[in-house]
Amino acid sequence: MARARSFSDDCAVSVLGGFGFWVSGKPRRGLPHGSQRLLAFLALRERPLTRTAIAGTLWPEATEEHAHASLRSALSRLSGTTRTVVRVTSQELQLADGVSVDIRDARSIVHRLLNPGLARDSDLNDRAIATLSVDLLPDWYDDWAVAEAEEWRQLRLHGLDALAERLTVAGRFADATSAALAAVKAEPLRETAHAALIRVYLAEGNRSEALNAYENYRTMLRLELGLEPTGLVHALIEDLEDP
Repeated sequence: MARARSFSDDCAVSVLGGFGFWVSGKPRRGLPHGSQRLLAFLALRERPLTRTAIAGTLWPEATEEHAHASLRSALSRLSGTTRTVVRVTSQELQLADGVSVDIRDARSIVHRLLNPGLARDSDLNDRAIATLSVDLLPDWYDDWAVAEAEEWRQLRLHGLDALAERLTVAGRFADATSAALAAVKAEPLRETAHAALIRVYLAEGNRSEALNAYENYRTMLRLELGLEPTGLVHALIEDLEDP
């Protein structure tokens, strides 16, 4: 039997690029910070969580009693129908079924990009590049948020590498360049991102661009770390260099 449509089906929580709570496509502003933290934390988990685990993570420096009191306050300040986006039991909390969460969709995109058997043509677009170019909860410095942000950064970098490769194979060189440059911007010293960019230029026949990309990376690596590119990267442009 199909699930009856509820209020939560029109709600969305976003954590990419910053926190947001949306109802029927319109942002709900003025949500207390404690309630924002609770919704963001639940959005990052896809299973029920105990009240004790949530309270201890969100208020780690408080006593257990005060942490639980803060959690009750965060829940109570989700007023009216907004409260229905959280499924509450005596022991556990979870986002209600039907609530859309951007990070969950983004993780699914990366998972498909990294698994050839799951690839979709619909993932090879500007929207995917934009999604994988955004940090998770920037300017949030709670320990749990920082850890989640770093995990997402690593995942999205691998996703951008895979996306650039797939777009290159498809002959969509402008989009492939955008994906590779997004990876370079996210981590300027990351070798695989520069290698992906060089491969795009070579695939479209832009030999001078490929050589320039290599030399720019080489210069930056020397200045920042005193290192040279590995042989894997150098091999990409070896035939382009002057004898």
